[in-house]
Amino acid sequence: MPQATVTDSDKGRGERPGYGQLLRTRGAWTFLLPGFAARQPFAMLTISIVLLVQHTTGSYGTAGAVSATTGVSMALFAPYSGKLADRFGQRAVLLPGVLVHSAAGLTLTVLALSGAPTWTLFLAAVPTGASTPQIGPMVRARWGVKLQGSPLMQTAAAFESVTDEFTFVLGPLFATALCTGVDPAAGLITEAALTLVGGLLFAAQKGTQPPVRTVEEHARVEHVSALRVPGVRVLIVTFLGIGAVFGGMQVSLAAYSEAIGRPGLNGVLYGIFAAGNMLSGLVCGAIAWKIAPQRRLLIGYTALAVTASGLWAAQSVVVLAGLGLLVGVCIAPSLITGYTLVEKIVPATSRTEAFTWLTGAVALGQAAAVTVAGQLEDGFWDGAGFLVPMGGTVLALVVMFLLRSRLVPPSAGRTVARGVGHRVPVAVD
Repeated sequence: MPQATVTDSDKGRGERPGYGQLLRTRGAWTFLLPGFAARQPFAMLTISIVLLVQHTTGSYGTAGAVSATTGVSMALFAPYSGKLADRFGQRAVLLPGVLVHSAAGLTLTVLALSGAPTWTLFLAAVPTGASTPQIGPMVRARWGVKLQGSPLMQTAAAFESVTDEFTFVLGPLFATALCTGVDPAAGLITEAALTLVGGLLFAAQKGTQPPVRTVEEHARVEHVSALRVPGVRVLIVTFLGIGAVFGGMQVSLAAYSEAIGRPGLNGVLYGIFAAGNMLSGLVCGAIAWKIAPQRRLLIGYTALAVTASGLWAAQSVVVLAGLGLLVGVCIAPSLITGYTLVEKIVPATSRTEAFTWLTGAVALGQAAAVTVAGQLEDGFWDGAGFLVPMGGTVLALVVMFLLRSRLVPPSAGRTVARGVGHRVPVAVD
């Protein structure tokens, strides 16, 4: 297929789209700082529930099941939150959302500490997960407004991927320190407090949120669900595979470290994996790509599947650390390119919904991977859980390869969906 001749670098008049230029975007810090605080709870929630419930029930199985319930609820309800934010505005969704989430999280804490029946923990886990604020997708949507048609969108996607990865490194460490060093309930209480304070501060930044249409405008415009865009469905499968890597690595690295009698090594190995992700994200965002995004995704995801497929065969700490680093290096480009494609194939009125579908897919893939990897570790050999990242990425790669044509952005002058307000068409890279 012939490629468009205009590249991101061409559109940027030869300027390199660096992070310094991105962070100098007027008004960016007004939503970045509260957004960073508000997105920390997303990474603290799962581990905080596991540590609290395990402490009060003495069962890792129960703790994992309650935590998985939260993750599944989050994955199922997040897209609807994004759809409502696209239609009625982020503030209208965030204000009640953070209140419900904080109340549900504190309710779960009280139930666990009071020795309430196990079924009540599952009951409280559902609204706790379902109301988790989707700050990351909302920040991405605000970048879309700020950088409409700018070559810095690729840099913004990379910056957000690195921020997400930093969150998933810092959040669990912070929650673990609170639960083990202060009180088993401290992690979940802090998570609820950060959600409330950070979410309210983020919602207060009305000037940077995507514009909200009036009732009359809604009546005139055909609103298309992000799921009706074929490429979004392919990306959901892609991100499920990425979630399988995160979940499978968490369980399998912990089990491996325990099996060799060095449990403290778990944090080091996972840190190496996360470091590879962060570093490659920084590099990926600093490059003015001339390769079409759908081709970049296919190439990058192939590398991810290949490296993830070698994890189960690692026989030494050094080899496992090296493979973990390579897997991390391959994840960030796939995440960044996936989010970049959303900007190109999804109408502006459905973009937050699309971002939340992808975020929810990662959460769902992670929840499923944690469960399956745990069963494999218990029922088979040490390291069997590493089959989960391999299986998830290989299956997703097959789907992506077969349906790769659906990831091709519309040509200049074409519209994504009839009747939806679009940006001025530009040639793609």
